[in-house]
Amino acid sequence: MNDTSSDHRQITIRTMRIDEIKLLHALWDAAQLEYRPRGRDSREKLQDEWMANSDGFIAAFLEDRMVGCVLATDDGRRGWINRLAVHPDFRRGGLAGGLIAAAERELHRRGVRVIAALIDRENTLSQKLFEKSGYHFHKDIMYFSKRESDEV
Repeated sequence: MNDTSSDHRQITIRTMRIDEIKLLHALWDAAQLEYRPRGRDSREKLQDEWMANSDGFIAAFLEDRMVGCVLATDDGRRGWINRLAVHPDFRRGGLAGGLIAAAERELHRRGVRVIAALIDRENTLSQKLFEKSGYHFHKDIMYFSKRESDEV
């Protein structure tokens, strides 16, 4: 897959190494993705999650620069596409769709047959992307959560 800039070097989508987790916060900042750096998205928590689910940490690299990522998880019944982000300089070239496809392949490899994504109501670009990728919006589902703190 090639990026959309004038630089036509090859972008590689692959499983992340544990030492590459440190790159996630910078990418999420650039992509303006909300996350909890002192809670569930701290480097330590992400490393713990990687230890249990390393194949689900998928990223796009241009050489050693992380330009996109997605976390593929499952709860035993349903697969989840989480934290999908693409650096703004690499958007509109199909990279997000490639990351979704990579996450789907990993989840299917695990035997998962239902895959879901939670998307903020205001994030219309992600909504359109997932619809384009074959996902269906379920207007009858409401999401509730109970949090110990704002950081989790």
